[in-house]
Amino acid sequence: MEQLRTIGGDHLALRDQVLAELRRRIVDGDYAQGERLTENRLAEDFGVSRNPVREALRVVETEGFVQILPRRGAVVATLDETTVRDLFAVREQLETLAAGLAAERATPDDIARLRALLEDASAATEAKDFDRVAELNSALHLAVIEISGNRWLASLSSAMYHHVHWVFRVGAAQRAPHSWEEHIRVVDAIAAGDRAAAAKAAREHVEAAAAAALDPETPKD
Repeated sequence: MEQLRTIGGDHLALRDQVLAELRRRIVDGDYAQGERLTENRLAEDFGVSRNPVREALRVVETEGFVQILPRRGAVVATLDETTVRDLFAVREQLETLAAGLAAERATPDDIARLRALLEDASAATEAKDFDRVAELNSALHLAVIEISGNRWLASLSSAMYHHVHWVFRVGAAQRAPHSWEEHIRVVDAIAAGDRAAAAKAAREHVEAAAAAALDPETPKD
């Protein structure tokens, strides 16, 4: 098993470093859903004292990645059906709005940026580098939101996409080829400047992703 890197030697704010690394390990499945996370264990994993670990645990608890349970302490949260349904309900509203606005506001440089993300994702999918595919999945969605030019959408989406990444990563091997085909349709509609088509493509993508996430027999996003 590959040894997890420590971050005790980093010179940036330790709490922020621990927070980013703890969140990444949960999202990537290094710490599994339901797994107990003690302060001592995390401090040893990260090569830091317990104080920044304690602070980071408070943040990921607020974000919904960790639960504090009686007599067990901190455990990695579970992506249950209610959590997933709620996530996709919000995604549908935000992403259809963002895609429609992006179709109206995207510049040629914006379209080139989206096309480059699609190309990178195609290469990562072909290479079966699903950690990279998951990163690019979030990057594409966040790029569309940024291109929409609506700062409220950007603000509301920033925390949510850690969870989008988490859900995608769980089933990335099965879902990735389907997801990127749907992304191409979204980007094509944005490039054409067709607000209605972009919103429709985004909605169909989120609906397909939700069905996949809620049905273990269906590919996931």
